[in-house]
Amino acid sequence: MTAHILVIEDERDLVTILEFNLKQEGFIPRSAMTGKEGIELAKQLPTPDLVILDLMLPDISGTEVCRTLKNDPVTQNIPVVMCTARDSELDKVVGFELGADDYVVKPFSVRELMLRIRAILKRAQPSSELTAPLSEGSLTFGLLQLNEAAHRVWVGDEEIKLTALEFKLIKTFVKRKGRVQSREQLLQDVWDYDVNVTTRTVDTHVRRLRDKLGREAGNYVETVRGVGYRMRETP
Repeated sequence: MTAHILVIEDERDLVTILEFNLKQEGFIPRSAMTGKEGIELAKQLPTPDLVILDLMLPDISGTEVCRTLKNDPVTQNIPVVMCTARDSELDKVVGFELGADDYVVKPFSVRELMLRIRAILKRAQPSSELTAPLSEGSLTFGLLQLNEAAHRVWVGDEEIKLTALEFKLIKTFVKRKGRVQSREQLLQDVWDYDVNVTTRTVDTHVRRLRDKLGREAGNYVETVRGVGYRMRETP
């Protein structure tokens, strides 16, 4: 199925360029020039498979748009790529903590952006897989139960809503339990491409993953100082 991409950006020339390139890549784009319009379009069917979001919008900030999307059950699982001229490490960390899947600094290579979009969409499961039986491709570790086919996670009897990236991160940890994973290795294996970002990106996502899993299950993932992270050998 062709992916629908929502562009929330107030630079009309950039919107035109992005829409042209998205169509060339086989995507179906639609765009919004303000944050409020973008939020409304994100809720309309068919819901977008990914959002490209500018942080500096004329009405509300892109961070507020991202926060709104991630707090709404209808849109919380839509991957978000932030595109902005603000390139400080703090801005990037805030973006990732809000739930963004990637952060691209302007001016950027449109070709690189297209590759990043494809990498993110590759991590996201087709919606038809949500009907896969629980017994197919399941992984269990202590309180954790993962269903690979359906991209679903439970802690005990409670299902935990994870983004596609968070799911791949916890799956990687479970499959490599007892083995230390460096931040650089996780960037390569989980993010699917070489990115020019600091390893603090990994720290931010691991912290958010632990928070979602809760205190007991979150502690299955140990920090190995000066190296990276490791899933405990046993719960």
